[in-house]
Amino acid sequence: MNGSEWLQTIVFFIVLLAMTKPLGVYMSHVYQSEHTFLSPFLEPCEKLLYHICGVNQHEEMDWKRYAASMLLLNLALFAALFIILLLQHLLPLNPRKVPAFSWQPALNTAISFVTNTNWQVYAGEQAASYFTQMVGLTVHNFVSAATGMAIVIALIRGFVRRRTSAIGNFWVDMTRGTLYILIPIAIIAAILLVSQGVIQNFSAYRTVPLVQATAALHEVTIPMGPVASQEAIKELGTNGGGFFNANSAHPFENPTPFSNFLEILLILLIPAGLTHTFGLMVGNTRHGWGLLAVMLFLLVVAFGALQWAESSGNPLVAKLGVSGANMEGKEVRFGLAGSSLFSVATTGTSCGAVNSMHDSLTPIGGLIPLSLILTGEVVFGGVGSGLYTMLAFAIIAVFVSGLMIGRTPEYLGKKIEVGEMWLSILVILIAGVTVLILSGIAMITPVSPLSIYSVKAAGQGTPVSLTILVALFVCLAPTTIAALLPAIGIAGMDRLFQKNVIALSGRAIEAAGDVNVLLLDKTGPITHGNREAVAFVPVGGHNDRELAEAALMASLADETPEGRSVVLLAKEKYGLIRETPASVEAVEFSADPRLSGINLDGRLYRK
Repeated sequence: MNGSEWLQTIVFFIVLLAMTKPLGVYMSHVYQSEHTFLSPFLEPCEKLLYHICGVNQHEEMDWKRYAASMLLLNLALFAALFIILLLQHLLPLNPRKVPAFSWQPALNTAISFVTNTNWQVYAGEQAASYFTQMVGLTVHNFVSAATGMAIVIALIRGFVRRRTSAIGNFWVDMTRGTLYILIPIAIIAAILLVSQGVIQNFSAYRTVPLVQATAALHEVTIPMGPVASQEAIKELGTNGGGFFNANSAHPFENPTPFSNFLEILLILLIPAGLTHTFGLMVGNTRHGWGLLAVMLFLLVVAFGALQWAESSGNPLVAKLGVSGANMEGKEVRFGLAGSSLFSVATTGTSCGAVNSMHDSLTPIGGLIPLSLILTGEVVFGGVGSGLYTMLAFAIIAVFVSGLMIGRTPEYLGKKIEVGEMWLSILVILIAGVTVLILSGIAMITPVSPLSIYSVKAAGQGTPVSLTILVALFVCLAPTTIAALLPAIGIAGMDRLFQKNVIALSGRAIEAAGDVNVLLLDKTGPITHGNREAVAFVPVGGHNDRELAEAALMASLADETPEGRSVVLLAKEKYGLIRETPASVEAVEFSADPRLSGINLDGRLYRK
């Protein structure tokens, strides 16, 4: 990379990290129904929406009602988009008089946008009217992003709450996420994009003469439309469906290096901020910073590998005497670093927007985006979905490490048992397993255009033989078995758990079938469940708040369920929130003084 590219990349990551905490704090206030600087302007709109829709904002739901509400809303919006696509030719804002979608691409597009997939089987400037782009697709960009955010917030509440089955109100979370977070940021982003040259109008397409006309071509049609408003939420909501077929490589979507910088920032902004929101809501920001550090490390490594592969050039081209970076399929106005950073950001977050063509990458370069996709797109990940999938990885890691050291696996004060492990593994594996199964079916189904039969019938390309398919299966079998080994081990652990025994090794799991007698040797008290703080009882003339502040400080470094419960109780009862300073010295509990706490700035806090 040259000096300019180094500077742009470093500035980008500095800006991203600088915005993570303020946005995370703001989003925690929004989802906890606390006052924000936008509350005086947006609260009347919010209450009006609740009144019109008949929503009781103070009523909370259990997970079943929450999930049912989410499915109901998205099913209704799926049907609405499907109908809009079928009736597009009858609806307004269609200056090109584009015809309606047939039912197959309409069904594909409606499913794609309602699930935040945004896979497109059409060229937007040729097949979609302005009404479809705005009322159909852009609305779904907002709703699908807000849905992902609402789900991860509900999951966080599930981690935090202990004496209730309620996890919030889906309609309130959707409304506040859209009204207070997505719309304001999207408006600011759209204005900035317009300032860079992204178009925003309802004009008819322009036909203009060419400066250098030929006998065969003397004029060209320039597409118009409300692009900036869709471009902003397309990136912010990690959606990816472009107004134009060329997506963010099109100069009307992404005209300048600054617009490219802004669009990459929008892709990563909310996923990064949600990690800090998570830390604040669980009462320990170190957990949020830890998740962000893992995501950032993987993104930087992926960017470095892709940048190296592409800057090394194509060895086949080098044999022709042409040296330099591989710029095929990339926009010169963005440069190599701008294209590489966009590629890892969009594939790491499941966004789908592109400013260069990934099939033009070198073999090693193409491996990087593909690897990010195959890991489940959790390197920052989609809005909401990236964080809750990363938390599934964290739960598995905590479970295995807890067994290795002989402690009951716990995360944020909640015991992790076999049921939670199966659900976590299901979250991680279901996408990859589904893709493999459906791809295999497509390869062997005669009616599929990708199948070995269809390729033979068309006489184009090389059909994949059954021999190759079998060889592919043999090659993938070790990977599949490796993925299933944790599940097999968990099944063995479950057999031991049924006897209240924690397995410390694989050999212990192998012997699980022979367990019929248990000998317990415990030197300390045996407790059932987690011990949690429920009240502060002061003595010696001190008040409750003084005791709560002292107990909070003494528990800042205590990662046990008891310590975490003190921190959460102080937050819930008195609104006390303290971040652990970098200079703090943790004092772990030991049998001799029977005390734990911290040393900070010459003061000793003990409990």
